[in-house]
Amino acid sequence: MSTAEDHHPELLQYRRSIDNIDAALVFMLAERFRITKQVGYYKREHNLPPGDPQREERQIARLRKLAGTAGLDPEFTAKFLQFITREVIRHHEQIRDNGSL
Repeated sequence: MSTAEDHHPELLQYRRSIDNIDAALVFMLAERFRITKQVGYYKREHNLPPGDPQREERQIARLRKLAGTAGLDPEFTAKFLQFITREVIRHHEQIRDNGSL
């Protein structure tokens, strides 16, 4: 069976590039979550709250600006960071409540 890629090699090349970028994103997110897990243990040890709204606001502002410079929609970037932050806070709450993730 023939696919669109069989007839459009340029499309295939774009898709390969996207696949490579997606793989890199997964590994970068995994590394980010390994580090935030350590932050969660640190916060538990020092009795700090799972979230830090002031830091989150600073990060959103910083990444919105960076997104604009990179030609990426700042609103999308903010939503993406908020999604990640919610998951990190959920992990930190689990670490706080259970001692581990």
